[in-house]
Amino acid sequence: MLTENALKVLKARYLLKDEKGNVIESPEDMFRRVAHNIAKVEKFYNEDVDYWEESFFNLMTSLKFLPNSPALMNAGKSMGQLAACFVLPVEDSMKSIFDTLKNAALILQSGGGTGFSFSRLRPKADIVRSTGGIASGPVSFMKIYNTATEVIKQGGARRGANMGILRIDHPDILEFIRVKRNERELTNFNISVAVTDAFMGALKTDEEYELINPRSNEIVGRLRAKVVFDEIVESAWETGDPGLIFVERINSANPTPHLGRIESTNPCGEQPLLPYEACVLGSMNLSRYFKDGVIDYDSLGSDIRIAVRFLDDSIDANIYPLPEIERMHRGNRKIGLGVMGWADMLILLGIPYNHKKAFRLARDIMKFVRDKSREASVELAEKRGVFPNFKGSIYDAPGMPRVRNATTTTIAPTGTLSLIAGCSSGIEPLFAIAYKRLVLDTELNEINQYFLEVAQKMGFYTDEVMNRVIKSGNLKGIKEIPKDIRRLFKTAVEIPPEGHIEMQIAFQEYTDNAVSKTINLPNRAKKESVAKAFLLAYEKGLKGITIFRYGAKRGTLVKFADSD
Repeated sequence: MLTENALKVLKARYLLKDEKGNVIESPEDMFRRVAHNIAKVEKFYNEDVDYWEESFFNLMTSLKFLPNSPALMNAGKSMGQLAACFVLPVEDSMKSIFDTLKNAALILQSGGGTGFSFSRLRPKADIVRSTGGIASGPVSFMKIYNTATEVIKQGGARRGANMGILRIDHPDILEFIRVKRNERELTNFNISVAVTDAFMGALKTDEEYELINPRSNEIVGRLRAKVVFDEIVESAWETGDPGLIFVERINSANPTPHLGRIESTNPCGEQPLLPYEACVLGSMNLSRYFKDGVIDYDSLGSDIRIAVRFLDDSIDANIYPLPEIERMHRGNRKIGLGVMGWADMLILLGIPYNHKKAFRLARDIMKFVRDKSREASVELAEKRGVFPNFKGSIYDAPGMPRVRNATTTTIAPTGTLSLIAGCSSGIEPLFAIAYKRLVLDTELNEINQYFLEVAQKMGFYTDEVMNRVIKSGNLKGIKEIPKDIRRLFKTAVEIPPEGHIEMQIAFQEYTDNAVSKTINLPNRAKKESVAKAFLLAYEKGLKGITIFRYGAKRGTLVKFADSD
């Protein structure tokens, strides 16, 4: 069932190796290792360990569900770190800055991704009373974190990934916004601006807004909101960074506000977390639930129940890199079940990605995933108890469900996981019909199997047509291909930004955490399109937005099949 490319990726990154670097397990052995390690937890709850090991094993080997990469890589190893997402606090002291860097190194080494807000650090040229010197500012410390990540590179298993966030009202905001225009800077960081409602209000009325020194909490200046917004647009158009997170909106959905405010997300933005929090993620492969021309909701529902149990068990099976993280993760027991293979499912149903029917179905599917995952969490809570920090949470109110997990749903990007599962990634449209993909040092050629099947079935498959598809990566202007097929197989850059945003909104509506989704723009897109997308995302109620104009920065992991 595994494709040739899936096997290449598994050998390069996931399967156990001996000291000489030789692969010493098969994919089946890997799934058995993971299932066995996670199911061992069931004995603490007086459950049938063997039964659940088989259930977990069967669900993964069917490629209907896969957990996040660290679980596949580390389960059963001495390291045993199973979570993908972490957020660490960075306080305004040299000790905190470098303690956090050390902790981040341990997480990155274990295959996790780290998010940080640098908003508490005093601005550049501010006074340092203890030494009589002047501060170098958040961006300078981000550069140190970036260098450390470069050195670690997670032992070659996963590229070091960080999220760096700075509030829009920090005095160094312009330096932060511009930093990645130099392509050598912060190469191991995604960056996002934490945007406030006050800033968006000032932008709307074309007024200035206040800059606040986090050390003194005093107003130290003002900037015209439009000038700052234009700088964000310029950088995002040029490089893909920064993205935006709407920080008050994220906190309005914080399930445990009594424990503090959320200031950062994981590297891909789908997991807002409190300081020292972690989350284990997993995704259902929707393309496997298409049966006899319809969606097999019965099968999906029963498999969601098993997946939620797997993720909850992972919290207990996890070997945590820090005691503070263990305390927070076991306290809130956050899990994030999402979906992949969404574009595939739409193709199988004959629905174009950018269609009202697709947006409607997205809401239906995600509501189903949320409801079923929450039911499963309630079921676990009846036997195992609610999450320890339940008292004071949003669930600690009349009429709210008594859940085992503070959150149950997240939409992750599923980059390499979707490669293993042989499906489209996350909720993204097809990036291209044919392309080359770079995974570590392995170049993989990909061509969409559904398109090949349709081309053969409908009789327009010829070497000439296929060569044109491979050359361009899409079906645009190929008259031999029927119009409805061209519409069905539209690629990411052919879909207008509004269509991408509408899809993100549809999934966000029923997602506890957040949604990883790239708003793809063609290379020729103007800066106005970026600005419009940012404003629309805020207006429509998204928690965050990432924009990428194709070809905007070098080193992209995906390219069309005929490119060098």
